Amino acid sequence: MNNKLHIHLVQSSIIWQEPEKNRLHYEQLLTPVKNTDVLVLPEMFTTGFSMNPEGLAEPHPGESLAQMQVWAVEKSALVIGSIMTKVQSVYYNRLYMVKPDGTFDYYDKRHLFRMGNEHEHYAAGTDRVITQWRGWRICPLICYDLRFPVWSRNRNDYDLLLYVANWPQSREAVWKTLLEARALENQAYCLGVNRIGTDGNSIDYSGASRCISYKGEILAQAQANMEEIVHVVIDKQELETFRAKFPAYLDADTFHIDL
Repeated sequence: MNNKLHIHLVQSSIIWQEPEKNRLHYEQLLTPVKNTDVLVLPEMFTTGFSMNPEGLAEPHPGESLAQMQVWAVEKSALVIGSIMTKVQSVYYNRLYMVKPDGTFDYYDKRHLFRMGNEHEHYAAGTDRVITQWRGWRICPLICYDLRFPVWSRNRNDYDLLLYVANWPQSREAVWKTLLEARALENQAYCLGVNRIGTDGNSIDYSGASRCISYKGEILAQAQANMEEIVHVVIDKQELETFRAKFPAYLDADTFHIDL
C-alpha cells in the first residue's frame, strides 16, 4: 500500500474531433512524465465534447483504450480519461481507468449535460464505480456529475474523488466552488482535470485544473489557459488521521438513489 500517491493532472488543449491527432498529441505531452502513480486526462480527450458519436465513437474496447493501456505500461501508472464509446447501438461518455497489467474499470457518465443536448446522443450510466489502486479507493466521475452532490456522496467507500471535464470558462467560478465543496463535505481529496482552448462550437475553456484537500485547501493548480501537467502528492495517513479526529461521516444520513 502507498500512503502517498503521486498524481499528474494533464490540462491540455483538444483537437476538435480528431482522435488520431489527439492520441499523438498526448503521446508527446506524456513523454517527460516520470515517477507517477496516476495520470488523469480530460473528458473526451480524443475528440472534445462532441455530439457526433455516430461518426466518432469507438467500440469497446477500441483504439484509444489500447493507447491508454500502452501509457499505463510505460508509466507504471493508472491512466484515467473519458472517450465516446459505442456498445452495440448505444453510445456512452465512458471513463476508463486503465492499469499497467492491461485490466481496466470503466464508468459511464450518469448526469448528461442537458443544456448541450448530451442526453439526446448518449445513454446515462447507472452504476458508480470505485477503483482500488495501490491501497487507495478512487471514485471517478465526469464533468456535469460535479453538480450533483448525492451521486458524489462519500459512503465511506473512497479516499479520492476525481472529475474529468470539458467545463467552459464562462462557468469557471462554479467549477472551483463545487470542487472545494465536494472535498469538504465528503472529507476526501478531490481533483478536477479540465481542458483549455476553443472547441468546434466556439466554446472557450480555461482549464483551472486543481487538487483540493479534505480541508478545502488548494494543494496544486494549473495556470489558466496553459497546457500544463501538474504534479501533486496526496497522503492517505494524513487523511485518515483527520477523519479520525473529526469523524463527521459517522453522522451522515443513509439514503437510496432511485435510478
